[in-house]
Amino acid sequence: MPEIAIHEETITSPGALSVVLAATDELNRRYGSVEDDMAGNLDALSPPLGCYLVARSNGHLAGGVGLRTIGRRDLAAGEVKRLWVRPDLRRAGVAKLLMDALETKARELGYRVLFLETGDGQPEALRFYPKQGWQRVDSFPDGAFTHQHATRFTKML
Repeated sequence: MPEIAIHEETITSPGALSVVLAATDELNRRYGSVEDDMAGNLDALSPPLGCYLVARSNGHLAGGVGLRTIGRRDLAAGEVKRLWVRPDLRRAGVAKLLMDALETKARELGYRVLFLETGDGQPEALRFYPKQGWQRVDSFPDGAFTHQHATRFTKML
C-alpha cells in the first residue's frame, strides 16, 4: 500500500472541493443526474459539527470523506458523505484508512452513531461497509434526507 496521509481540510479548500466534485461526477456517471442534498449544503461538512478529511499519497490527492450532523442533536447522529478514492488506488486500503480516521473524528465531535447510504450502482461499497462493521438499517433519523432506493447502513461508535 502506498504511504497515505490523512488531514482535515476546510470544505472550501482546493483539495476537499476536488474530491467532492470527483465523487459527485462519479455518482452522476453511475446513476445519472440524481437529486442530491449536498449540492447546496457543503457547509454542513464544516466545523463545529462536521468535517472533511482528505487523503494524499506523496502529496497528491488520493481520496476523501465527509461527516455532518443529522437528526435531532440529542441523538448525536452523524452521516458519512462522499467517501471517494482515486480509481488507481482502490483496493489499496485507502477507504479503510479514511473511514477509520472519520470514526475517530466523529467520536471527538461527540457522535455516538453514524449513518451512511449507498446504492446498487456502487457494488464495491455494498461489499465494503459490512466488512468494516456497518449494519444495514431501514431508515435514517427523522428529518434526514435519503434517496428512495438507497441501501442504508449504521454503526455505533
